[in-house]
Amino acid sequence: MGQMLFFLLEFILLNTLSYCGHAQDAVLRLEPNWSTFFTGESVTFICDMTEGKDTDWEYTINKDDREFVPYNTHKDYTLTLSTGYSGKYQCTGRHKSSGFIKNSNIVSLTISDKAKATLTPGPTTIPVGGSVTLTCSVEGSAGWKYDWYRSSGSSHTLLVRDGAINKVISVSQGGIYWCRGGRGKPVFYSYPSHDVSIEITFSNVRVSVTLQHSWPQIFTGERITVRCEIQGGGDTEWEYEWRTTSSVKPPNQHEYRIYYASSSHSGNYECRGRKKSSQQSSTKWSDSFNLTVYDNKPQPVLTVSPSWLSPGASVTLNCEVEHPSAGWRFYWYKTVPDLSHNYYSYELLPGNSSGTEQDSYIVHGQTHTAGYVCRAGRGDPVFYTYYSHSKFVWSGDFHPAASLTVNPDRVQHFTSDSVSLSCEGNSTEWRVKRFNEHGSLSHCSYWGRMTGAICSISSLWYTDSLVYWCESGSGEFSNAVNITVQGDGIILVSPANPVAEGQSVTLGCKLRTENVVSNVCFYHNDKLIQNDTRGELNISAVSKSDEGFYKCQWSGQESPQSWMSVKAVSRPESSQFPVLLIVGLVCGILLIILLLLLVCYRKSKDSSFNREPDRPQSTNQRFAADHIISQDESQYTSLNGDACLYESIKGPEDTENDESRDLTYSTVELKEIARKGKKNDPGESCVYSGVRIGSAADDSLMYAEVHSHKKGKAKKNKGKSAPEVADETVYSAVKPGTAND
Repeated sequence: MGQMLFFLLEFILLNTLSYCGHAQDAVLRLEPNWSTFFTGESVTFICDMTEGKDTDWEYTINKDDREFVPYNTHKDYTLTLSTGYSGKYQCTGRHKSSGFIKNSNIVSLTISDKAKATLTPGPTTIPVGGSVTLTCSVEGSAGWKYDWYRSSGSSHTLLVRDGAINKVISVSQGGIYWCRGGRGKPVFYSYPSHDVSIEITFSNVRVSVTLQHSWPQIFTGERITVRCEIQGGGDTEWEYEWRTTSSVKPPNQHEYRIYYASSSHSGNYECRGRKKSSQQSSTKWSDSFNLTVYDNKPQPVLTVSPSWLSPGASVTLNCEVEHPSAGWRFYWYKTVPDLSHNYYSYELLPGNSSGTEQDSYIVHGQTHTAGYVCRAGRGDPVFYTYYSHSKFVWSGDFHPAASLTVNPDRVQHFTSDSVSLSCEGNSTEWRVKRFNEHGSLSHCSYWGRMTGAICSISSLWYTDSLVYWCESGSGEFSNAVNITVQGDGIILVSPANPVAEGQSVTLGCKLRTENVVSNVCFYHNDKLIQNDTRGELNISAVSKSDEGFYKCQWSGQESPQSWMSVKAVSRPESSQFPVLLIVGLVCGILLIILLLLLVCYRKSKDSSFNREPDRPQSTNQRFAADHIISQDESQYTSLNGDACLYESIKGPEDTENDESRDLTYSTVELKEIARKGKKNDPGESCVYSGVRIGSAADDSLMYAEVHSHKKGKAKKNKGKSAPEVADETVYSAVKPGTAND
């Protein structure tokens, strides 16, 4: 019994020793023998018993100490892997006849998700003629061979497949490259790598982003164009590519047109050109261009000079906008009161419907208070700024359609004074406006009470210089009144409105509670003009020289100075016309008289009798002359009034026949020949007489007695009788010529 137990223990010990000693004899190996496998790959487990024939054994595979493949007669087992198959594997062989068992070594199997190739480029941008090195790898495993691909446009080109040395390649063409790894049989492929774009750049080409207008500021609502400019590319046809930090990406075109700019278009813009024939041949990216779109439109500032109109002066408007040279044109308007909507409407001033390039505008012929605004515009269609604030030019002259009067009628007031401003004219609707030194414009309802056409101010409180005027419902401005307000001291009492030439005016000095009645000094343009016991300055007939600044001084106190305007009195145009007409008529009559006198003088000079000079021949002095007159010839002499009473009739002298002549006396009667249809003017009547001179026997000198008769009595003309015309006797010397028949 004891001996059998001993043999049994010996048998168990031998089996244990036998088992422990031969457990490492079996070998488990993997084919392929890689440290890491990927989902989708296949692996073959090979269990080698290292003794006997393979058919003497039965095989099993355990995974993580659990049976994975049951006993079978195949020493090889192929498995398609997934991530769940990662673990520790061991195979066991059992001898078919003896039942002897052998265990293999333990093999760890790591399975990852499907492999992805990684492409590592050098520089991705190379100049024309350059090259770049590309590297492809699958991390954490071995046994890979790589396939390389390049695409250009829509085509794909296989460059290298299963090359012996293909992990690294060098390329000189532009294009999109990628790679993938493959290993095993059948070949297991990794995922392709990411794409790498290799660009061939043109270093001699200049690219820039430009704005259609080189304006430093762009505002919401403007229409603008951003361009990609390429210079130096020759005849190359380009496609354009943009990149920007704005929220709106431009299309790949040469121009990016923004029809309504907004803040979403603000950002940096870059562009480049790409050859149409080779998409991987491109220019460099341009420098960054910053576009900022401002939300608020600008508002120009209008200034008006002068503020107060003087007769004949022009008004200069200046419209100031930031960056005035940035393509702006300026538009000028006249304000028209619109009382129904409590604002101003604007009328374009003449000659600037398209705006002006200059930021100034001159208004000629403005005689009354007026308001103006301006704005600027640029682009196509025109983008306008806001209108400027209204600015005014004031006139103290009364407007026929609107006028303002102040009660009490003075320029200077105290803060406690009550003032009423009255509007008059051809309107039933009025409002009173006020402008202070700080540029604030307001109407009566803010600081007074408007009742009909009167604005009542119960108590002035502004210690300031204020300008008041009326605006009518028909769109007219009244004269403007300047009022100054102070809290204490003394003030000058002077009229608020201009004083017409020739009128009398009285200036005074006033305390808050009473007028100053004596010992007041008055100054005109800082020159003392009155210093006595009187309390007022009286000017009986104001002239233009009295215009200027006045102030008063009393008991060491001095008032502010105020301007007194003197308005020239012009004669009505209707009274000037008769004066001019009378002056013209008088000048015309005098000119006609002078012309008549000149004509008569010339006639008198040409036709006056010229007495022959004495020629001594003998003791009996004779006058010799030859005068040949045809028997049928008639001569008429015109006598005009008393101006031409003498006529000289002298024939040509004949020096050859110098004979003595006797004297012959003849009586010639001149009769008045009346003109039909015309009344005779006794002062300017003409007497026509026919004088016929025949040949005398002895051709002696003749004396003629001419009787001038005027028939009838002169008719009355306009109630006045003409002077009676007396018969006149005119003596004339008639020297006949010699008859040659």
